[in-house]
Amino acid sequence: MSKRKVCVVITARPSYSRIRSALFAIRNHPELELQIVSAASMLLDRYGQAETHLAQDGFKADARVFMVLEGENLVTSAKTTGLGLIELATTFDNLRPDMVVTIADRYETMATAIAAAYMNIPLVHMQGGEVTGSIDEKVRHAITKLADIHLVTTQMARERVVRMGEDPSRVFVTGCPSIDIADEVLQNPGEKTDPFVKYGGVGAEVNLSNGYLVVMQHPVTTEYASGRNEITETLHAIRDLGMPTLWFWPNVDAGSDSVSKGIRSFRETEQPTNIHFFKDIPPIDFLRMINRSRCIIGNSSVAIRECSYLGVPAVNIGSREAGRERGPNVIDVDYDRKEITTAIEKHLNGPRPERVTLYGDGHAGERIADVLSNTELTFTKRLTY
Repeated sequence: MSKRKVCVVITARPSYSRIRSALFAIRNHPELELQIVSAASMLLDRYGQAETHLAQDGFKADARVFMVLEGENLVTSAKTTGLGLIELATTFDNLRPDMVVTIADRYETMATAIAAAYMNIPLVHMQGGEVTGSIDEKVRHAITKLADIHLVTTQMARERVVRMGEDPSRVFVTGCPSIDIADEVLQNPGEKTDPFVKYGGVGAEVNLSNGYLVVMQHPVTTEYASGRNEITETLHAIRDLGMPTLWFWPNVDAGSDSVSKGIRSFRETEQPTNIHFFKDIPPIDFLRMINRSRCIIGNSSVAIRECSYLGVPAVNIGSREAGRERGPNVIDVDYDRKEITTAIEKHLNGPRPERVTLYGDGHAGERIADVLSNTELTFTKRLTY
């Protein structure tokens, strides 16, 4: 019997972390054949060219799709989605997969979902049923209705997907593959390395020996015009604290350009001596760096997902992750430098939070491969309520 061809579309650096362990499991499964499509910001140097992480892990893209239009605004996000739909339809026609896997809730995943659905290719959606802020909320649930197989991370997410009218027999709680990386970090913390030598970046070469902070703050599409003011509040809070800080560049979302300009302007005018900036770091080294930190600040889901498993203190700023299930490691604050500073200090002066397995136990990749090998493939559906 021929192997099932599983086409995984990876469009951004966080998406790679969300699928990495599943790629290994799919590739190693005797009944599956892995196809990888590397697309969107995965291919762009300004966002770290995360496609290089694929090669470092021994994977090779079967197709590359350039689809991101310059500008990082509302118009270019919509046009990028349309261009991605056109290009991915051609890619799927060439690869002839038995199923397509799309990840989470970014605008590029919408293009993937529409292309697969209209081409009668069974669509597998990862991380449906979650609740957050921004445009992601609309995109995630729209993809749920286009998808044929649902791989969700928590029991609550499963219940939401079923309440949306999806067949319960096709909704599987697998956990999140990014937790598999976090588990690997706990099992093997690795040797401490000099990130400035290994990954470069710009800014002060701060002393990390007595503890440091990590910041990752992305634009919020539904607050497009406020991105620069929001990032400036965080920059002032971190500068005024004075602790060594490793700051990671924002995602390629609408508003990213204004957030990036805010960071560059602050860096040039204020010349902070306690902050070093990076574009991108491979997933496992990134989590090792976070695991050794005193606290992570910003609005990245890594602070809520992976850091809940690692027990890393997190300060979540603003509305981007509003509604997402969270563990005891998270303190929520508004875009206010005093609130941010107070929350960080509370974490620094308190015990390390208890680890929780809310988003998985370290075996999601294996479960995903098993589901993809055993589940009936269909591309027709109807509401179950």
